[in-house]
Amino acid sequence: MTQILGIDRAEVETLATAVSDGDPADTFARSTWLVLAEPGDGLAGTLVAALGAAAALQLLVDKASASDIVAAAHATGVDERELGDVQAGLDRWLPRFSSPAATRALSQAARFGLRLITPASPHWPQGMDDLGPNAPVALWLRGRPDALDALGKSIALVGARAATGYGEHVTMEASAGLVDRGFAIVSGAAYGIDGMAHRAALASRGTTVAFLAGGLDRFYPSGHDALLSRIVETGAVLSEVPCGVPPTKWRFLQRNRLIAAASQATVVLEAGWRSGSLNTANHALDLGRPVGVVPGPVTSAASAGCHKLIRQRPEVTLVTNPDEMAALITRVEPVETGFSPEHSDEARLLDALSTRTARTAADLAARSGLSVAAVQASLGALELDSRARESDRGWLQPPPKKEN
Repeated sequence: MTQILGIDRAEVETLATAVSDGDPADTFARSTWLVLAEPGDGLAGTLVAALGAAAALQLLVDKASASDIVAAAHATGVDERELGDVQAGLDRWLPRFSSPAATRALSQAARFGLRLITPASPHWPQGMDDLGPNAPVALWLRGRPDALDALGKSIALVGARAATGYGEHVTMEASAGLVDRGFAIVSGAAYGIDGMAHRAALASRGTTVAFLAGGLDRFYPSGHDALLSRIVETGAVLSEVPCGVPPTKWRFLQRNRLIAAASQATVVLEAGWRSGSLNTANHALDLGRPVGVVPGPVTSAASAGCHKLIRQRPEVTLVTNPDEMAALITRVEPVETGFSPEHSDEARLLDALSTRTARTAADLAARSGLSVAAVQASLGALELDSRARESDRGWLQPPPKKEN
């Protein structure tokens, strides 16, 4: 095959290997899907998970009809109800579909030293899989890919842009204290609470990860260019949109879901009545992540959103210091998974299974620390209980059923 998706194979491989060590066709396809689909596009996520990024993209190259796409997805076991309105998806994606846009995304990324992190990467944030079809198909990273390994023990610190001295002081103490306790700090690099969380983590020589709503070629906000450049040196800055894409209100809201998913817990330190950090907290709660809220003076409008969360969401925990924030993770109630504690093989295997990425028995064995034989035996039991399913490419964990 001399071409990949209509573009010369040599050109694709040159562009793809400049930003990823993964399969060039998959890298190219996932990068292109980030061009075509807005963050959180569940239909794009479902198709990529079911068919693979390259095969799903090839359907667009071949100008497949909505019914052809439904049939292709249905053949992999995807229910038509999971897809929704495929024609509406085509109407969203096709105006952006062009070879120059696809190659430009990769060439600009290489120019700025970006890496494309995919679900197959050893550094992929596993928490993203909890977003199901709304998970990003890939993430652009500027910084150190191995910094993402610290997300396994991380807490998101978020809050108001118009922070008060009180809020910034509490944030500084919280970030530094959590770093001292071995936690990585996740936030959104905005002015106010976010910026202080990152700065305090850096000052304490901790790992900090920032998620942005726009392309990584131009840091936003521009006033935090120096801060974000420092984060790049020891941590990571990530986005799911290509270079040149500006941040928008929708992209900020979708960015917040990444902050919530990447972290093991979220703490809101100061938030006004309509603060965007409340959106991050709600994403975390929807994902089953623990959420802590720092109270403020009852006379402070900057803490009105925190007080609203405490009053309206019984799941949140009032926290006042780093010890209480760290305890959010250790206090999480065990999830009822249908197996007893002595079935440790099943527990470890469920941890290794992904809801989006099919994995072979050998891959699952490596991830879970079990033998291939033990994995194969446990997979059979899990399949009988509908807690695992086999596809052409390997094994997946069915996404949790939504409650009516």
